[in-house]
Amino acid sequence: MSEAVLTVNAGSSSLKFGVYERGQPHAAITGQIEGLEPGGTPVLKLAGQAPEGLEAGAGQAGGHEGAFEMALRRLAALLGARARPVRLRAVAHRIVHGGERYTSAVRVDAEVMQALQALEPLAPLHQPHNLAGVRAFARAYPDLPQIACFDTAFHATLPEVERRFALPALPALAGVRRYGFHGLSYQYLTQVMGERSPRMAGGRALMAHLGNGASVCAVREGHSVATSMGFSALDGLMMGTRSGSLDAGVLLHLLRQGWTADQLEDLLYKRSGLKGVSGLSADMRTLRASQDERAQQAIALFTHRVLRESGAMVAVLGGLDVLVFTGGIGEHDGVLRQAVCQGLAHLGVVLDEAANARATGDDILPIHAPDSAAEVWVVPTDEGRVAAGQAWSLLEG
Repeated sequence: MSEAVLTVNAGSSSLKFGVYERGQPHAAITGQIEGLEPGGTPVLKLAGQAPEGLEAGAGQAGGHEGAFEMALRRLAALLGARARPVRLRAVAHRIVHGGERYTSAVRVDAEVMQALQALEPLAPLHQPHNLAGVRAFARAYPDLPQIACFDTAFHATLPEVERRFALPALPALAGVRRYGFHGLSYQYLTQVMGERSPRMAGGRALMAHLGNGASVCAVREGHSVATSMGFSALDGLMMGTRSGSLDAGVLLHLLRQGWTADQLEDLLYKRSGLKGVSGLSADMRTLRASQDERAQQAIALFTHRVLRESGAMVAVLGGLDVLVFTGGIGEHDGVLRQAVCQGLAHLGVVLDEAANARATGDDILPIHAPDSAAEVWVVPTDEGRVAAGQAWSLLEG
């Protein structure tokens, strides 16, 4: 019987998971369970298989917790029914925010949970649900180590000038600094490109994680030196429902009109971005298919913001050797990739249009022309593989 780590990314309405056996480069099982929100209808989606509806009404009967527990029972049954059974050694959880304290994977105990709960206001869309997943799996697998793997950890190498805000050293501002996110994804891209491209080892890489959450990261010699997200997951690029960078004066303006902190949080996290500008959807595919002028405005603004932040990253790097696209939009939207590469043409970036059209997120593919000054790649991200690797390292000391 082989040993494996179960990786988990718990959200408000879905649970993504993977089973990574020791020494194997790819997951033995990957999938997600959707419809876990209160009143939802849970559906299991395994990679390569038709969706499976789970117990009808489980979400309505038990709310979010009830649906979550039901999903875990189904997942346990799935693992037990495999022709090649595995023995789980740990559950590795993607945790968005580790703050200043946690810059590497850690086994979760009561003290760690308390510290991570204190960070919930900095990532309200993710952190509470990540931690709810830890609690649920701890109940379902009480004898297994629950290991937290942090999106902020990859950016622990950010230099002081990148971390600091131009604010005074007030007690109320303790811990207020730029952290950066999407670190598990960027670590995976760095590892993969280190294996694929000789230019990556000592080179200057711009990595673009573009999806419902979006950011760009400047990597030099395998280390994060700048990134668009900062103190919270609101900063930087425009996203699916998040505003991205915003003049703080806008918030002061709304506060003077009587807006509350809760109203501002709802506006910036849930009612802005592609959805807010278009008035239609946070899904880029829906906007691409729409003839509505607002949809085209949202796409144009998103593209501009990606290009603008990319230019800042390249300036910090002092040039560009490798450009990598990942995330739901980065992996599947060839039009967006083409627009960004055209905007970086002054750096000698040249796209192979045929290769770009073939890149649909199924494989790791180069999409640059032979005469391009910088390599351009599309890499489907695998945050679970990174989390599993960190868990194995922690288990083995």
